[in-house]
Amino acid sequence: MIVATKRLGRGINALIRETTDESVRTDSIFHVPLNLVLPNPHQPRQKFDDKSLRELAESIREKGIIQPVTIRTRDKGYELIAGERRLRAAKLAGLTEVPAHVLEIEDDVEMVEMALIENIQRENLNVVEEAEAYAMLSKKYKLSHTAIAKAVGKSRANISNTMRLLKLPAEVIQSLRKNEISAGHARALLRLKKTSQMLSLCKRVVERQESVRTVEELVAQMSDGKVPVKRRKKKLKLAKSADIRKLENDLISIFGTKVFIAPKRKGGTIEISYFSDDDLERLLELFSEIED
Repeated sequence: MIVATKRLGRGINALIRETTDESVRTDSIFHVPLNLVLPNPHQPRQKFDDKSLRELAESIREKGIIQPVTIRTRDKGYELIAGERRLRAAKLAGLTEVPAHVLEIEDDVEMVEMALIENIQRENLNVVEEAEAYAMLSKKYKLSHTAIAKAVGKSRANISNTMRLLKLPAEVIQSLRKNEISAGHARALLRLKKTSQMLSLCKRVVERQESVRTVEELVAQMSDGKVPVKRRKKKLKLAKSADIRKLENDLISIFGTKVFIAPKRKGGTIEISYFSDDDLERLLELFSEIED
């Protein structure tokens, strides 16, 4: 009889610490029959690439499973918490059992929290799956963006900006899920007011493989009250150092909107764009957090 490691009633912070501290698990690894492990009904990852699974299966045949899966005990066997990709690959490789951390988690809420956090921390989720995981933690379990950020080791701005991607039209989200467009493309599309514009520009990105910077310029042209095209092109011709461009990209990532730095001989200007009242309110909230 396998004795599970207890994880009961200590809340999400305890779970977070334990998922990042391998030392608590070194004495609780067991080999469990594959046919006794049920899938996780709350699995954040929705898509498993067949080619990648075959490659992992081949690696498992040669070297075995290096990172054990995480499971919890059930009445008739076990239920997977994290590691479904490894579990699927193990089946392809012809294994009959897998190494596993066996945790005693009876509360479904704690189980779901841990599954989401482990998947996010392993950085193997598509950005849409990541956003959906954050949304579940926020809506279903009432965690604030700040609490989620602390849980997964990312900034609050990153959490908020990632979750905003779910406001895109379903067709655009599907393109993002299939990696036809990047998160950078998607964030640029969010600045458009009309769904028809988002869909049209998304289609163009997929067909022409437009860069994120090109899409940002197209969005600026399509938005009301923006700088005329000729003037914007003239600004882009100004010489910028690699450091300035990197800083622009860093600020875009932080604020989730277009940022333009115009260096001068002495000083310069930083232009941060917003495209709606809600967008402005979001930026002001970020600024207030920086002040704190």
